[in-house]
Amino acid sequence: MEPITFKAFAITNEIDLNKIANDCGIPKKFTWEEPLILKGAILASILNHNVREMQQVLIFSFGSIVFINAAGEDEIRGFLRYIRSFEPDVNLVQADRYTDDYSLHIIDNEDIELNDEFVVVPEFEDFYPELISTVLAKSVALQKTEDQLSIIHDKLENMIDRLEKGKLRIGNKELARTTAKIVRHEYNTIAYIMILDKPDITWTSSTAGEFYDSMVEFFELTDRYKILKNKTEILYNIMDGFSNISHSIRGLFVEWVIVLLILFEIVLTLLEFAGVIP
Repeated sequence: MEPITFKAFAITNEIDLNKIANDCGIPKKFTWEEPLILKGAILASILNHNVREMQQVLIFSFGSIVFINAAGEDEIRGFLRYIRSFEPDVNLVQADRYTDDYSLHIIDNEDIELNDEFVVVPEFEDFYPELISTVLAKSVALQKTEDQLSIIHDKLENMIDRLEKGKLRIGNKELARTTAKIVRHEYNTIAYIMILDKPDITWTSSTAGEFYDSMVEFFELTDRYKILKNKTEILYNIMDGFSNISHSIRGLFVEWVIVLLILFEIVLTLLEFAGVIP
């Protein structure tokens, strides 16, 4: 059996699977934890040509797409243009910024072997393509999220530089925008990429469960997720520090205003007693 190839892309933060399913004439309502799998006549109608054996496209709600046995770059670009008709924020120019290639090799009498470029299994099982695609989709989505976290870190570093220079005041809008980016990052990572969730087949097949766990461990999804969680907690702590400094400065300013008003009133009273002010 020829090797099965996979090419994964993380192109956006969210894809509405039901819009695409409706356009393809698929009546099923998709929930956020399952991918939309396009193959056969449906995929051929989108690509406007016959599709290869075992050729599929898996679309994940958290913004990743995995092509199985794709014919070439032109075909992939054409499909991504189709997706952009539903998700206008997809940037085709930077579509390959977060991507990964992989393949599945079936070799009789061989033990399961994982490496950076392919996995070897002794016999084909129907669940292999979906499980491999799911791990690749989560991996590239994590890569995109890790980059977004770096951007937030750079923003906070600029704010820290301002503090070191004695510029202690930070506007509420700036604090709110930065906090919103952190919350969005955490939402995209935890709620949407679903690192800790497993495909349904892994609960009914021990072979599928063991294979999926091996893939997750090899791609270090859990470890990368924990690192992101820890970094996110650090970001929240830093933002709490900024917020406390900002509130303290505002509180100190209000206190000085109150003191000045009291002094002004005392001066007015003394001037009245002295007859300076009638």
